[in-house]
Amino acid sequence: MISNMKLKYFYTAVIALASLTACEDLDTKPGGATLTEEQKSEISDAMPSRAEAGVRSIFAQFNVYMPNETALNASRHNDFGYSSIMFFTDCNTEDMVSGDNGYNWGGNSLTYDDRPYTSRECQIVWNDYYSIIFTANAVVSANADAANAEDPDATKLFYLAQGYAARGFCYEELVQLYQFNYKGHESSPCVPLITNENATQAALEGAPRASVSDVYAQVTKDLTAAIELMTKVKEFNPKFTRSDKRYIDLATAYGLRARMNLAMQNWADAAADAQAAIDNGGAFDGSTCTPATIADVSKPTFKDASEKNWMWGIYIAETDDVVQSGIVNWISHNGTFNYGYGQYSGGHQISKKLYNSISATDIRKGWWSNADGECNNVSDEWNAYLVSKGFAPYTNCKFAPYKDVLGNDVNANDIPLMRIEEMYLILAEAQLMSGQDGKGTLEKFIQTYRDPAYTCKASDVQNEIYRHKRIELWGEGRIWFDVMRLNKGIDRRGGGYEPNCVLKIAADDPVLLWPVPQKEINGNNALSEADHVSITVPTAVADEDIDL
Repeated sequence: MISNMKLKYFYTAVIALASLTACEDLDTKPGGATLTEEQKSEISDAMPSRAEAGVRSIFAQFNVYMPNETALNASRHNDFGYSSIMFFTDCNTEDMVSGDNGYNWGGNSLTYDDRPYTSRECQIVWNDYYSIIFTANAVVSANADAANAEDPDATKLFYLAQGYAARGFCYEELVQLYQFNYKGHESSPCVPLITNENATQAALEGAPRASVSDVYAQVTKDLTAAIELMTKVKEFNPKFTRSDKRYIDLATAYGLRARMNLAMQNWADAAADAQAAIDNGGAFDGSTCTPATIADVSKPTFKDASEKNWMWGIYIAETDDVVQSGIVNWISHNGTFNYGYGQYSGGHQISKKLYNSISATDIRKGWWSNADGECNNVSDEWNAYLVSKGFAPYTNCKFAPYKDVLGNDVNANDIPLMRIEEMYLILAEAQLMSGQDGKGTLEKFIQTYRDPAYTCKASDVQNEIYRHKRIELWGEGRIWFDVMRLNKGIDRRGGGYEPNCVLKIAADDPVLLWPVPQKEINGNNALSEADHVSITVPTAVADEDIDL
């Protein structure tokens, strides 16, 4: 896609994906010749299932068994689509404790040995995002005519919105992973911008790293287009619904733009978008999207996209390759009450200092086992299971096993990408930072849905909201983006980490950034070794008991 060498990797990914979806790329004929816009439109109109399969291909890439095996020339058990990135970034934080042992496939991210530009994790992250972008570009090209049609087809408008929203999502995350936050780094180099409009030129000539401001401009353009298109969908067909939550709906698009505006410190816009996400929740599937109640989260859950608080998720079926593999899937690594790598690696624990910051009256205290290794939110049978498996104190009890079957070896849990609770916390911070009553929004949300006895006594309310996000979204692949945008750095002292994993990393240390992979630099004519920033993998510091 970016060069002839890189193009090989992307076409390999797309060909493999086509075999899963029974769909050929709408940008090319079987022999490789380029289709005209008129031809693509004719195909979409005559074969709507082909156009739908193209859209499904975007989200199929979020859940793929070892999609990078060819590029890596290796089979990696931490290579299972977008949720691999969720896994890596969580392991990079100071909130997810795990053992640095042979069964822990997050070990390189735990120690930051994933940061050299030759690492396999480095290549996985890059390939996974740009493969989604590649498919999203094809979907945009195939459905672009719908935007200006005199009598638009609601379904094609929705498909076009999916392409824009998925591409915006990828660049929104890439810009935060590959460069420091927006303010003060607007002109800093970030990642190549490849759209359906410049893909051919990029393939022939290469693509340079765009600036942070240029990437954010593209994200703004894409997400705004998606919102406008889905607003039109509801105008032309008020009864239109998405078939399931793997697709991005209007509320989710607002949620993505709220995340973007938060990162850009556009506080008033972030508040407006978060409120719009809340107001439009469920509008595209006929449901009511509301936060999970205290009763809902008083037991392990977060396993099924049908849960009322999920806005967007990765759908997993029992027949999927990641499930059939048994252990090469997200919940295998991230779960406790199911069979998988967690059983052998020692599982994942919450940082002791973060756990100790949770009030005893907060239902989320029971999302992890206590200092005695028992969980307040599960039955005696499930606690006996925790003890029998030798799990350490503060072990994850948040995620239920598939179908709530204790010890289930069918790892078909859906994976959350966005929950409505995040929107309330974004709203609280954005209101606070724009001079509104964000503190009141935070208190009302926590009192209603998590801890009736809560009052905000913190002098730094923005940091208090961040603390609640760390608790609420633990294990869901979101907190790294807050670490970076708030310039927090990493301080694992007092967290319960093994000695070699007790790290203290300054907020401006380049090791926090993901590097452009060596293969991309070698294969992209517009890049050179000057685009590689040398980093030093951090070494351990002395541990000490400190509060959050």
